[in-house]
Amino acid sequence: MPFHEVRLPARLAFGSTGGVERRTEVVTLASGYERRATPWAHGRRRYLIGAGVRSLDEVAVLVAFFEARRGRLHGFRFKDFADFRSGAPSAAISPLDQMLGVGDGDRVSFQLIKRYGDVERPIRKPVEDTVRVAVAGVETEAFAVDAATGIVTLAAAAPEDAVITAGFAFDTPVRFDTDRIDVSLESFEAGRVVAAPLIEIRV
Repeated sequence: MPFHEVRLPARLAFGSTGGVERRTEVVTLASGYERRATPWAHGRRRYLIGAGVRSLDEVAVLVAFFEARRGRLHGFRFKDFADFRSGAPSAAISPLDQMLGVGDGDRVSFQLIKRYGDVERPIRKPVEDTVRVAVAGVETEAFAVDAATGIVTLAAAAPEDAVITAGFAFDTPVRFDTDRIDVSLESFEAGRVVAAPLIEIRV
């Protein structure tokens, strides 16, 4: 899947709206009872950006970014200011934020994840220099992280039953959900972009 490891400039996200959606299939039986199921293991996020873009310079930056992604063709990174850290948005990143797994004496690689209750969301696009890791509650620097996949690799296998945890900032992988950007000229030096939709992609 074509993906560009570049983040949408943060100032273009100001004024954005969005959130997570689920897909639930509901069948109502003749008795009135319902059967509900979902084909999705994880939610999917959607956003509308561009509401905060006012100057022609910012309009030009957004249009250039859109063109460089070829519209809907290439995915990219997006910072969701409501959900971009392993802990609360206002909390400092801690290496104890999220449990990644338990050591068995052989395993060295662990996927970054974030939990929402009992739902585990794989984090594929961490911000590399923000990742902190702990083994059995003790922070370590003996690891590498793949910023394109979210895989953490320890320099040595964790001891058996040792809990591996991590804290990190992350981006959401998205693409434009349109092949058109509409711009209106409001004055000599000001413009407005009709809200452009983004949709989370699986990578």
